[in-house]
Amino acid sequence: MPRVNQICCIGAGYVGGPTCAVIALKCPHIRVTIVDLNQARIDAWNSPDFSLPIYEPGLEDVVRKARGRNLFFSTDVDKGIRDADLIFVSVNTPTKKSGVGAGFAADLNYVELATRRIAATATSSKIVVEKSTVPCRTAESMRTILDANSKPNARFDILSNPEFLAEGTAIDDLFAPDRVLIGSLQTQEGKEACAALSEVYQNWVPKERILTVGLWSSELSKLAANAMLAQRISSINALSAICEATGANIAEVAHSIGQDSRIGPKFLRASVGFGGSCFQKDILNLVYLSESLNLKEVAEYWKQVVTMNEYQKRRFSKRVVDTLFNTITGKRIAVLGFAFKADTGDTRESAAITLIRDFQQERALVNIYDPQVESNQIWADLNEASPDVPLAAIQRQVFICSSALEACKNAEAVIIATEWAEFKTIDWEAVYAGMNKPAFVFDGRLLVDADRLRSIGFKVTVIGRGERL
Repeated sequence: MPRVNQICCIGAGYVGGPTCAVIALKCPHIRVTIVDLNQARIDAWNSPDFSLPIYEPGLEDVVRKARGRNLFFSTDVDKGIRDADLIFVSVNTPTKKSGVGAGFAADLNYVELATRRIAATATSSKIVVEKSTVPCRTAESMRTILDANSKPNARFDILSNPEFLAEGTAIDDLFAPDRVLIGSLQTQEGKEACAALSEVYQNWVPKERILTVGLWSSELSKLAANAMLAQRISSINALSAICEATGANIAEVAHSIGQDSRIGPKFLRASVGFGGSCFQKDILNLVYLSESLNLKEVAEYWKQVVTMNEYQKRRFSKRVVDTLFNTITGKRIAVLGFAFKADTGDTRESAAITLIRDFQQERALVNIYDPQVESNQIWADLNEASPDVPLAAIQRQVFICSSALEACKNAEAVIIATEWAEFKTIDWEAVYAGMNKPAFVFDGRLLVDADRLRSIGFKVTVIGRGERL
């Protein structure tokens, strides 16, 4: 069985950075190098004051303990590849924006570029591990490229090792994972490579939590897991619409059905909609895969999960407009939260982006506050969401604030778009005093004590509850 003494991770993003930082912390005998062509990102990982390029609770402490000991960050991709026994490929696989499969299929350009770089650079045998979320049978394409371009003394074993991290709890997830999934070809070489990676994880993960399966099953399991989780969110959000129409309370409904051991309580919290880098992208990937396999009904089934998510966001923004007397033109709306969820700075597919775009189109003025998202990221996301609107025009309608209290000043309504804990403890009396009257709060995350806010004087609308202003 091959031994893993040096690991290289290609890609210093949300998956590669935290995953390999934890591996370095838990395996002090293994040298871990995370490489990326983005100089600014690597400089941030190496910053003296630990101003890391991503926010994740607990990540800074892990990097502080391991960086410079056996954890290194570099732009020297070729050296990282040459020195490594095992290489994680952890690059971005966004949804294609053009060409065949546009809007559904994963763009595997970065995966192919990384694979070709490995083949061109490696001078000895390597274990190559898919860490990115990829379509089923991507490993076959990687093997074809490696076999066609490798040097005489270099052979490659390909594994699939998908991540199952939740942003905001990624470090805890890595310290104590529900499971570690490793897929390999069921050959002797494949099983030995699988055992080598398993041995790395066994430095802190109980052996019974390390699942070894076939390569294709591992690739599909990642898409399936995210699709099932997103399906639960869309299901509870669909029920929230019924609750609003009938006067039922979605929190009570969710608690009730969550007590059923066959269902369980997780991912049954209604919201303005799911976001993040995985759910929508992976479901669309599954839709494309199903259509490619001529499984039309299967594709339509999974497509509806995304359709419901978009409906939930549109329904929420429409409710804001309807409640504010059918017009928000010239009115100031405070949006609290821009990240797609609490405890992360990630804004990909954030519901807040859709809401703010809708408010812009209604010619409202929008104040934004988020405790972790940088202003340049907010402008980039809003510009991408409204490509036909010049950034200067967006900035005449949208304003980024340094606190929740500032964002709410002179506003007609407050929108809770991200479930940051600090929004529970806002001085709501001060907020009310500084707002135009009547003052509205729209809770898209089931976060605040609606009755208390009503006692202050707010007119409160909570997702999944009938009108009760």
